[in-house]
Amino acid sequence: MEADLDNLKAKIDAGANRAISQFFFSPDVFFRFRDRVASAGIDAEIVPGILPVSNVAQTRKFATMCGAAIPQWMDRLFEGLDDHPETRQLVAATLAAEMCRKLYAGGVRHFHFYTLNRAELSYAICHLLGKRPLTKKTKNAD
Repeated sequence: MEADLDNLKAKIDAGANRAISQFFFSPDVFFRFRDRVASAGIDAEIVPGILPVSNVAQTRKFATMCGAAIPQWMDRLFEGLDDHPETRQLVAATLAAEMCRKLYAGGVRHFHFYTLNRAELSYAICHLLGKRPLTKKTKNAD
């Protein structure tokens, strides 16, 4: 962790003004990381990396490669949905939107979605959060 913080500080010192976190599945994990970043004297924005989970097995592979943890409750939540892709998508979007709401309540204002070529899932999450595409009508209202 100290080496990661040193590396992040070097990037900020070199001119970066924000960083995107690795994906995680608990807002508390992000908040603890953000606190450690601040304690290390890094004042740049840390944008949480959100990975909507539509395939637990694939997500587990990603997590293993980068050292992230998948909570056991997530396995139970997606259990039995292998043959129900629409339901998996609904569960995935709801989980990610709820996590974003908790992060927002903790002061986070920007999010990065790892789409893995599944932009429709991130679009649905944004919709659940109340974000809509700008239209001519909404652009002119500003």
